[in-house]
Amino acid sequence: MAADVLLGRAESLWTGLADAPVAFRDGAFDVAVSPGSGLCPRGWAGVVRLGNAAIGTAPDASTAELLSRGFSLTTGLVVGSRVPTLGPATLAYCDPADFRPPDSGAVETLPAGHPDVVAFLAGAPADDVDESGLAEITSPAFVRRAGADVVAAAGYRVWPGGAGHLSVLTAPGARGRGLARDVAGTAVARVLDLGLLPQWRARPEASRRVARALGFRELGFQVSVRLSPGASRAAPCG
Repeated sequence: MAADVLLGRAESLWTGLADAPVAFRDGAFDVAVSPGSGLCPRGWAGVVRLGNAAIGTAPDASTAELLSRGFSLTTGLVVGSRVPTLGPATLAYCDPADFRPPDSGAVETLPAGHPDVVAFLAGAPADDVDESGLAEITSPAFVRRAGADVVAAAGYRVWPGGAGHLSVLTAPGARGRGLARDVAGTAVARVLDLGLLPQWRARPEASRRVARALGFRELGFQVSVRLSPGASRAAPCG
């Protein structure tokens, strides 16, 4: 599909998750009140920029006003105050024409709750597991092993709106060998076979490189901020 069609699918995904009447308009930042927004944790304000447009949601009218005045479409930052922030994380998407599958014949498919996958997650650094989102996948786990041990795994979670949200994790001692690309490529192929939109959300540059190697295009970013002093902390949405 053409780049504008890919962008349109991504925009449709996030406007649906906003659960409010917002739209991506070129050069504009459209903000709405949406306590149940999927752009951010509950009680937080969220922003998604795609291309040269952005949408935002906030839990109440006063926070929406703060967000509207404080977000810079140019820099992607909420300016004027120091606030708790989640992100920004790059949003990348892939279509069948751009997908570059690796030669991943050694990838094994396991149930997400398989003991070997559970042991892999338990042995990985907690921050890496949280960043990857691999513990929340709804798909099987696609894994590579070193001997009997799983050392890399990927999968996806089906999001409302027809996206397959990718997750990938490699054990620290096994990085730099192309294993992440192998397992993630298998997951992306499955997402495309299902007719879903492959989505890759990442902050670390290493993860972004894997996505680009597979044919993903970086179209924007997502960031959440806690502008309301009374809002409670929560884990990142998605």
